[in-house]
Amino acid sequence: MKKERREEQMNRRLMTGNEAAAWGARLSRADYVPSFPITPQTEIIETIARWTAAGEMEARLVMMESEHSMVTAAGAAAATGVRVFMATSSQGLLYATEMLFSIPGWRVPLVLVNVSRGLSSPITLEPDHNDVLAMRDSGFLQIHAASCQEVLDAVLLACRLGEDPRVRLPVLVNMDGFYLSFTREAVEVPPPALAAAFVGEFHPTQPGGAAGSPSAQGVAVMGGATYSYFRYQVQLAHQSALRVYDDVSREFQQTFGRPMEAVEAYRMEGAQVAFLMIGSFSSKARGAVDALREAGEPVGMIRPRLLRPYPARRLRELARGVRALVVVDQNLSPGLGGILHGELAGALYNGGTDLPGAGRNPVLLSYIGGLGGRNITTEEFFAMAAEAREALETGVVPPPRLLYTGAELEQVRRQQNMALVKTAEAS
Repeated sequence: MKKERREEQMNRRLMTGNEAAAWGARLSRADYVPSFPITPQTEIIETIARWTAAGEMEARLVMMESEHSMVTAAGAAAATGVRVFMATSSQGLLYATEMLFSIPGWRVPLVLVNVSRGLSSPITLEPDHNDVLAMRDSGFLQIHAASCQEVLDAVLLACRLGEDPRVRLPVLVNMDGFYLSFTREAVEVPPPALAAAFVGEFHPTQPGGAAGSPSAQGVAVMGGATYSYFRYQVQLAHQSALRVYDDVSREFQQTFGRPMEAVEAYRMEGAQVAFLMIGSFSSKARGAVDALREAGEPVGMIRPRLLRPYPARRLRELARGVRALVVVDQNLSPGLGGILHGELAGALYNGGTDLPGAGRNPVLLSYIGGLGGRNITTEEFFAMAAEAREALETGVVPPPRLLYTGAELEQVRRQQNMALVKTAEAS
């Protein structure tokens, strides 16, 4: 009966990921929205601007002269006790890098939505994750959405998580550009009163530190010993955030009826091979898993929603019993390869003794796919699963590589030849 009443209260609408992010800001009752436009994020602030002008959202939206100014204003406002929401993308996120690394040291909570887009150069408007993963060491918490519904939900959850006295840190909510930002999906919009009750009031108290230590709001020039002390407070707050996230996500599911656990485990019962991905492209993996299961293949998928703090223990739990993990990185760290692959290897093969009965770790396969929004086909997921099975049979693990077809290479060759012809004609 309680579930039926909750469903009756939900308002189901067709909306883009950008609109969902704006609704998250509206339902969380953001007070201050410093803004600067960049594709494909601009629709978020356009929507909020329309609401504030019509008196439908009680917030102050201010256009800044750059993303650096936007983030500076956001952090300063949050330090005064104002609930802050902002959004950016790609090069804009990088332009604000200086302040994105500063604000976590202030220990002020706010929510930043990043609409992922590949970085220059060359330039693209399509998504991958190098922009957001470049900020993984900034101190911001990171939640990665895979659907428009999760975008809205993650903004509400981010408010609770960041403002918790045990955390007191800014939170970045990430969605993929175009694949989510401009894609319309059915989204359940909770009634404002229900969302407000979940988010709660913003209490701008000084942080006590994750271990009861003094405030980490040190901004003066400090020597190494004092600097180390304050910097480590951010690490302790991240450790607390792992526990707080589990508590908040359980309450979220009880309130709204939707799961938002730190790591999604899809069809992992009895899985021998599993894909590991983040973001909207995981829906492609989900479809491939369903098809492989229908063909009798014991395949599943692991999708971290929470990437900072890193849910290492939960990933190790899910890896137990899996013989091969296929990591598909929609990013490229030149000189290293896939970032998710490297971090997962560290979690599985270093410090995994906290699990009772932890035994043989799975074989890890690494693929780079989806750079600049490049599609990953069902056939490619089938091929990756087949290569995982072959690695288990032969004991030979294929080297990390880029997902790329012969037809795509031929297209590049044609473009190169056209450029050579034009150069020859000009000379």
